[in-house]
Amino acid sequence: MNRMKKGMILACCAAAAVLFAGCGGSADKSAAGEAPKGEINLYTSQPEADAQKLVAAFNQKYPDVKVKVFRSGTEEVVSKIMAEKKMGQVQADVLLVSDAATFEQLKQQAILDNYESPEMKNIPAELVDKDHTYAGTKVIATGIIYNTDLVKEAPQSFMDLTKPAYKDMGIMPSPLYSGAAAYNLSVITRTPSLGWDFYKGLKANGMAVDKGNGGILKAVSEGNKGTGIVVDYMVARAAAKGAPVKFVYPAEGAPVITEPIGVVKGAVNENLAKLFEDFVLSEEGQKLTVEIGYTPIRKGMKAPEGLKSIDEIKIIGGDIAELVAGREADKKAFTDLFQSGN
Repeated sequence: MNRMKKGMILACCAAAAVLFAGCGGSADKSAAGEAPKGEINLYTSQPEADAQKLVAAFNQKYPDVKVKVFRSGTEEVVSKIMAEKKMGQVQADVLLVSDAATFEQLKQQAILDNYESPEMKNIPAELVDKDHTYAGTKVIATGIIYNTDLVKEAPQSFMDLTKPAYKDMGIMPSPLYSGAAAYNLSVITRTPSLGWDFYKGLKANGMAVDKGNGGILKAVSEGNKGTGIVVDYMVARAAAKGAPVKFVYPAEGAPVITEPIGVVKGAVNENLAKLFEDFVLSEEGQKLTVEIGYTPIRKGMKAPEGLKSIDEIKIIGGDIAELVAGREADKKAFTDLFQSGN
């Protein structure tokens, strides 16, 4: 009997141990469900005000996560990333820069993590990397801006900007600074109706070159230039504030960038970086995208006033691998063309 009692006692103790172990697991899950805390480094080419709004909205939901932002043109952001990689550790946790071609370059350098955000299922498959290293966050088309006080007959196509009527009136962003401009350069020079003849025509017609899209908007809005090549949302915003500008989606079609987001491989704050990506791609994050003034990338959402949705835009594009392979050569050819005296 004593042996039996002893056996029963041991069995009860074992059962209790299992029970308490189960309770411990529940406690761990509860702890894991606590509000996220920590810090992430975001590298972005977004306009400063947009980046601030995005971070503020994220912090409304996750107030204990500090987001440190480094902002510059895409080309400078990439240069910083590559320099840090050479030093042994990329300091960014999450990247949000202009175009897929840039992310393809980073992917080839093994800088991006393979993260399949649960929000990716709500984005058109062609705008998500097949290996889930990045996904588009918005739809930004490049077209023509013109000053309504200076230009009475609006240009309707990119090629119109090479005509005598617009001699010395134009300005465009540099592909050496702007990632969007670099992407556009590679796309346009591979579009049969445009090609390098388009850029040669711009040079011959006195097209000026500035750093980024912001400079182009400022020059045309203030009347220093009559026309320009720029992204759509900037013109819509300026026009809504009363600037004498209008935007034209070119007859040839418009190059489109999606300002992708991706998590850095080996990020110090990997989980928080993934949380940030989830937020940007979520319905809540995409509503903010519309409020800021961009065409959303998430399915079933309308574009803001003054912009076309992705279904309404005639898009020109190219094979992403070819665009990446030719990017540096295209930028060199552009530099040679616009710095030449001819």
